[in-house]
Amino acid sequence: MRDTSGEWEVSYYRTLMSCDGVLMVGGGQSTRVAGIVALAQRIPLLPVAVFGGGAGQVWVNLDKVRNDADDADIALLGEDWSSDSAGKLVACLVRQRTRRVEFQRTAARRDRLSAWSGAAGWAVALACMAVAVAGLVTAGPTRAATSADLTLLVGAPLLASVAGAVIRNSFETESRWLRACIRGLGAGLVTVLLYVASQLLSVPTLLDRLDVRRLLFITIPLGFTAGFTFDLVFERLRSGAVGGSPPGSDLLSGSAPSVGQGEPRE
Repeated sequence: MRDTSGEWEVSYYRTLMSCDGVLMVGGGQSTRVAGIVALAQRIPLLPVAVFGGGAGQVWVNLDKVRNDADDADIALLGEDWSSDSAGKLVACLVRQRTRRVEFQRTAARRDRLSAWSGAAGWAVALACMAVAVAGLVTAGPTRAATSADLTLLVGAPLLASVAGAVIRNSFETESRWLRACIRGLGAGLVTVLLYVASQLLSVPTLLDRLDVRRLLFITIPLGFTAGFTFDLVFERLRSGAVGGSPPGSDLLSGSAPSVGQGEPRE
C-alpha cells in the first residue's frame, strides 16, 4: 500500500502497530527500534539471535521483558541454526500469538467484571442514600424513644456512611466497594455513636423526648462525611484523638453557653 509520507520510517514504524507478529533476522538500528516498539505493544516477536545484528540485541531485550515468551522460547531463539530451525521458530511465534490472544481475552473479561462491579457499587450507594434520606420522612414525632426510633437514628446515618465510602472508592483506580462498605460502616458507626453519646452527656433526658427527625438532619450528613473520609476517621482513632464532640453537637444540647473567664458576672 502506498503511503503519503515521504519518509519510509514513518510508514514502517506505524505499520508495526497492526502486525500480528514480527520476525527479525540480522538488521541494524531500525531493526532494534522496531523490536523495542513490538515489545512495548506486546506484539509476538521472533528475533533470530544466531545471525546477530539488531535482532540479536532484541533477543537480549526480550529475555528481560518476556511478554508472551517463556524460557523455552528464549532458549530456542538463541540456538544455532539447523535444518529444522525454521519450523521450530514458526511454532514459537504461533505459541506467542496464542498466549497473547488468551491474555487479551482475560483482560477484556477483567474489564467487564470491573465495569459491572463499579456499576453495582454505584447502585448500592444510590440505594443506601435513598433509604437514609427516606428516614427523614418516616421518622415519628417527638416522644419517648422506642426501639424503632433508635434503629432509625443509628441505621440511617450508617447507610449514609456506606454510600459515602462507596462513592469515595469510585475515585480509586481499583474498585473494591465491598471492602469500602465495611470500612465506611465502621467509621460511620464510631462517629454516630460518639455524637449520640455527646448528646446524652449534655441532655441526660434526651431519650425521654426524642426528636429523631431533628437529629437525622445532623447525623445523616455526619455519617456520609465519616464514610467518605473513613481513612481520616481511622487515623484519628489510631492516634487516640477521639475526644470532644463532633461538629454541631451543641445544637441540641439545650444547655446555655458557659460564661468565659474574661466575661463579667452578675
